[in-house]
Amino acid sequence: MRSSVASLLTVAVWPLLASAGKFRDRIDARNYRFEKFSQPAPVRKSFEERSESFKFMSNSTKPYAVESLPEVNFDIGELYSGSVPIDSNDTSRTLFFVFAPSLGDSVEEVTIWLNGGPGCSSLEGFFQENGPFTWQPGTLAPVQNPYTWANLTNMLWVDQPVGTGYTQGNATATSQYETAQDFIKFFKNWEDIFGIKNYKIYVTGESYAGRYVPYISAAMLDQNDTTYYNLSGALVYDPCIGDFNAIQEEYVAVPYLMEYNNILNLNDSFMQQMESLHQSCGYADYIDKYLTFPASGVQPPIYFNTSGSNASCDVFDMANNALLEVNPCFDIYEIVEMCPLLSDVLGFPTELVDNVYNQTYFNRSDVKSAMHAPSDSDWAECKGPVFLGGPEVDGYYTGGPQGEGDLAPDPIQHVLPQVIEATNRVLVGNGDFDMIIITNGTLLSIQNMTWNGKLGFDERPSTPINITLPDLQYAEVYDENGLNGTDGAQGVMGIQHYERGLMWVETYQSGHMQPEFQPRVAYRHLSWLLGRTEEI
Repeated sequence: MRSSVASLLTVAVWPLLASAGKFRDRIDARNYRFEKFSQPAPVRKSFEERSESFKFMSNSTKPYAVESLPEVNFDIGELYSGSVPIDSNDTSRTLFFVFAPSLGDSVEEVTIWLNGGPGCSSLEGFFQENGPFTWQPGTLAPVQNPYTWANLTNMLWVDQPVGTGYTQGNATATSQYETAQDFIKFFKNWEDIFGIKNYKIYVTGESYAGRYVPYISAAMLDQNDTTYYNLSGALVYDPCIGDFNAIQEEYVAVPYLMEYNNILNLNDSFMQQMESLHQSCGYADYIDKYLTFPASGVQPPIYFNTSGSNASCDVFDMANNALLEVNPCFDIYEIVEMCPLLSDVLGFPTELVDNVYNQTYFNRSDVKSAMHAPSDSDWAECKGPVFLGGPEVDGYYTGGPQGEGDLAPDPIQHVLPQVIEATNRVLVGNGDFDMIIITNGTLLSIQNMTWNGKLGFDERPSTPINITLPDLQYAEVYDENGLNGTDGAQGVMGIQHYERGLMWVETYQSGHMQPEFQPRVAYRHLSWLLGRTEEI
């Protein structure tokens, strides 16, 4: 009997012991990696000693040099920030920048990053997405960012338009045409300060910057001046490039709910109601007809209105309200977010706000002093207005999501094709966990755009983005347990497709802010944009 019990115990316990052994191996491997990438910091040199090797230090740039930043307890490297006027003769209207020169070899290129909103500060990108260090929600302090875009290129983050972040002056623009002109004037003044000429320029951004990036890029092309505006490519993530309230949200909302309801957990009766509205509101027929490869034809103009008798067709807001009942911490920017909400040092505005910080980081007086920011500015991650005007039609504003004016046409109508045709190096992409700009909505917009002589993509995107090789020069490939190191193989992380100068990317397991949620694959996207590789 004892022998039988022993045998039973062996059968029952041995898999647990073996599993525990594997778990210990994984813990040991994780600790090995942490030790590998957490070596003691070298003795810190004074700023004067460090600045001797800075690439862009000069008499004109020295006033913008950042010596250190509060809470960043390591060498921040070469960094500049401050305000530059839009018009050299009028210092009352300024844009604010942060500039991080490339950490590797010198490169004669500048990559510009813009956040969206409209009215959201690009310091979000700098501090939580692709900057040299990052302070993520729920963490105690900033850490170095191994996938900073400054590994590859000179990076410039700009608060714009006027009314955003640390900018100064009154918002006067009514469209992208005016804000783009403001930007290129600022940028020329900035280049003069830093002694930059004949550099390749890449303009990148996310969300509402899906409008900023094409308009600014087109304005650069219109200058016909490669000394200051040698535009060489553009990138937009989860972008407002088409009719984003209708095509990129409403029309594709219900198929999105159906695809991800294993995560969202909406009940059967609500889903049946949504599917019925998807049919009766005409959304299903529209998708069947126009989300085709090759494109079936130019999509008809949409007068989108969800007020009065049409309120029942506002499936997007109905879904968002229902999702907040199922998950009080639901985040439309990243649908896998769960309670409790992580406190955010930048105070990102969400449906439910729960923040332990008394002040947002960039509204601290010591941070403003360190970054040469206006001491009297009231910094917020997103504020406004940044556009004025914009008539209200039956309760629906023709402008941006905050109700601003922005009367410029959708980028797919002219400026985005112009940029593609001039550079043949434009990337448009969407994260699949993003519900505020939905992947199929962005694809629908592309299928309604004509560039390089044809409408839309001929083929449905399907080529995988398979990350099998390290991206960072210091990476360990494998440890002694056969487990991947920090920069080892990641597997298939999305889809890529290139036609006639336009690269489409779909990023798996990423919310709205792709460099934050999937920094590894976003790093690959940038490598392609800069021409370091022809396949992601």
